[in-house]
Amino acid sequence: MPEIQLPQFPDTTFSITSFGAVGDGHTLNTEAFRKAIEACSRSGGGKVEVPPGVWLTGPIELKSYVNLHISRGALVVFSPDHSNYPIIDPPKRGFTAASPVYGFNLENVAITGEGVMDGSGDTWRPVKKYKTTANQWRDLVQSGGVVDQKTQIWWPSKEAMDGEQYLKELHKRKKSSDLTPADFLPARDYLRPYMVLLINCKKVLIDGPTIKNSPKFALYPNWCENVVIRNVKVNNEWWAQNGDGIDISSSRNVLIYRCTVTAGDDGICMKSSDDKTVKNPTLQNVVIRDCIVYHGHGGFVIGSNTDGGMKNIFVENCDFIGTDIGLRFKSARGRGSLVENIFIKNIYMKDIVNEAILFNTYYENASQDSQSYPVTKFTPRFEKFYLDSIYCLNAKQAVLVRGLPEMPVKNISMRHIYISAKKGFESEYVAGIQLKDVEIIPEGGPVFSFTESSDLTMEDAKVPENTDTFIRVNGPNSKNITVHCRGRSSARIPIEYGDGADKNSVTIEQ
Repeated sequence: MPEIQLPQFPDTTFSITSFGAVGDGHTLNTEAFRKAIEACSRSGGGKVEVPPGVWLTGPIELKSYVNLHISRGALVVFSPDHSNYPIIDPPKRGFTAASPVYGFNLENVAITGEGVMDGSGDTWRPVKKYKTTANQWRDLVQSGGVVDQKTQIWWPSKEAMDGEQYLKELHKRKKSSDLTPADFLPARDYLRPYMVLLINCKKVLIDGPTIKNSPKFALYPNWCENVVIRNVKVNNEWWAQNGDGIDISSSRNVLIYRCTVTAGDDGICMKSSDDKTVKNPTLQNVVIRDCIVYHGHGGFVIGSNTDGGMKNIFVENCDFIGTDIGLRFKSARGRGSLVENIFIKNIYMKDIVNEAILFNTYYENASQDSQSYPVTKFTPRFEKFYLDSIYCLNAKQAVLVRGLPEMPVKNISMRHIYISAKKGFESEYVAGIQLKDVEIIPEGGPVFSFTESSDLTMEDAKVPENTDTFIRVNGPNSKNITVHCRGRSSARIPIEYGDGADKNSVTIEQ
């Protein structure tokens, strides 16, 4: 990984108040932001300062060589009036509503300062009934908006609820080349924007701000290079639909550190998209350190779209508290590619709702059968993952690794892992897992369950006290499993074979 280059700015300041901005929370300041940013960029760059105050505005378009500095005490509130958000056509994405903050094809750009940006996301997002209390649901329904026919999802408007169907019919009526922004206006409420969307940008710095209540993902750099995100706080309610915290897509040379995330979806997430004009992998060289994730579907996440490929990702010294899943690696047939060289070290977790560590190549295809399919360019491939010093107190399940019959999860190293959970370690369709000093303490069931798993080595295996079954092996393709135990096993059943497993598939060495 090359040394990351930070953006550089001239020592010149442009205050938005000099361009007519009024921080009273009522005056719309979209034009003042636009004029200040354009003047700064036109003069060769510098700092656009947002002083303390409540600044109501529409979308803010960033420019090259501009540092948007949101001072401590400044609250930037993005307008709840969706007519202030024009339909735009970003590179590589297609028509959508303009993001509260966006920039395309830029160089040397930053958002700094300790102020707060509120995306008024509650005016955009649908809410699922099961994620609310009875009082919250009642208040939502009474506030306006509409409820779907099954009375399970509240939408802020009928246009938002009907938008998906409108777009399907629109694409049937018109060719993509004939579409205009006006064609998408009836679906604007459905086309929820990302809070901060950067595409094809180089030398990006986001340092210090709090981002809350985003319509969709909070921070979303796409196809960017030399990106530093530090000291950022993301606060989305846990019921915020698609309310991801920090998502990095198809970018290179990225550093994320000292960030705190509460999210309605994934906390810190890596994505990649295939592009015929860019050599895969489209996502590579990412370092994530010293971050905290509270609520979220996952603490650190890869996927679900990994079709552009990924390599060289390093995650260290992070805390995940109360997330649905701790370390979450997900993809599915038709959405995958090679993901390799993933290094994760010193992760501390507590009260994980489901799995502390999850590899899932059936994402959103849980009911799909387990027969083998032809391997294609977009078959998920998770290989060369190195997990070291992972600690978790209380999870529903310690580890679940689920590969595909045609493409097992391969070459996974887990060292110094300590997890207490209701359920233990399970693998299905994996090949080449090395477990060293891995201690799983489940409340019941087998400590380790290996199904169709081969070439697996356990060193310094520890058997928890009062264990009934230590290892269960299933499937005729489970083989070459070697267990090095420390001392004599205290389990009532050291190894249990089932579902066609060969009784010679496991070798125990003292």
